[in-house]
Amino acid sequence: MAHRLRPVEHGFVRSAPVRLVFARGIGAPPPAVFRALAEDVAGWAEWFPAVAVARPARGGAGREIRLRGGARFLETVLVTEAPDVYAYRVDVTNTPGVRALAEEWRLVPIGTGTRVQWTFAADGTALFRGALNLARAGLDRAFRDAVTALDRRLTS
Repeated sequence: MAHRLRPVEHGFVRSAPVRLVFARGIGAPPPAVFRALAEDVAGWAEWFPAVAVARPARGGAGREIRLRGGARFLETVLVTEAPDVYAYRVDVTNTPGVRALAEEWRLVPIGTGTRVQWTFAADGTALFRGALNLARAGLDRAFRDAVTALDRRLTS
């Protein structure tokens, strides 16, 4: 059953009760990575293995995301500062226990490539927060696999 989450702003990625931060350097330049994140929303399903369906919503002001396994998210885009920051919050989800969720993708040039940093910020029940912390290694692996696939897509 879907439920509405507490609306949070971009600053939540720095103040959330649970913050998971992952980073990796890739060869693709920041503008190309930013375009893949912010402008080619449907393309997420091609390089992020956990994403089954991704599509823009509300004329680009939001996104609809469906993960493999059945989780669904309706999101609002909070920040699009090309080519540095892309952030969004989840407004509605079928994931139990979550009360607020926002994600930020921060891109920093390194030579001709990009340092990609993903912050997953959340609040929820004690059980949800504990489960999220236990899932840290799996989320790190999913991030590394996705960013590696994105890099291959952008540099081949």
